[in-house]
Amino acid sequence: MFVDGPAGTGKTFLAAALAVKFLREGCIERVVLSRPAVEAGEKLGFLPGSLEEKVDPYLRPLFDAIETLFTFEESARLISNRQIEVIPLAFMRGRTLKKSFVVLDEAQNTTVPQMKMFLTRFGDKSHMVIAGDSSQRDIEHRDNGFTDAMRRLSAVPGVAVTRLTASDIVRADIIGRIIEAYEKA
Repeated sequence: MFVDGPAGTGKTFLAAALAVKFLREGCIERVVLSRPAVEAGEKLGFLPGSLEEKVDPYLRPLFDAIETLFTFEESARLISNRQIEVIPLAFMRGRTLKKSFVVLDEAQNTTVPQMKMFLTRFGDKSHMVIAGDSSQRDIEHRDNGFTDAMRRLSAVPGVAVTRLTASDIVRADIIGRIIEAYEKA
């Protein structure tokens, strides 16, 4: 399923909540959360620390969603058991994700080759939610992987495309007004 919508519509949280529901019901064996490691319009350069410390800022919104759905202890246990895996998109190549619920967040920041690579990780008895905001891209590709995939795959059986609007915003009322002001400009 592809979900395209503005900030504050709950795309990340709803995808993570559905993944947790599937995990708790035993429909899947693990949850895999991913996103591209792309800065929001700024070049941060070299980040010190271990690999985990380097990618944590990019993956923090996914951790926030998980920590909202589980206690800290429960989320730490599920992560250490690898029932919940949070991984940058760059490290997905070569994997087959069987019996998994896979969430790709910030998908508007993928290239066409990255999106194809991600989508071909799909394994038996798995589910995918690809979430993004096509109006808020941080990469310089005119036809990025997210919009390209939605266009190519919208008629493929088993693939759904959902588009949210400013009226779907749940984070804070002012966000809808901010988005509408930007859309008018």
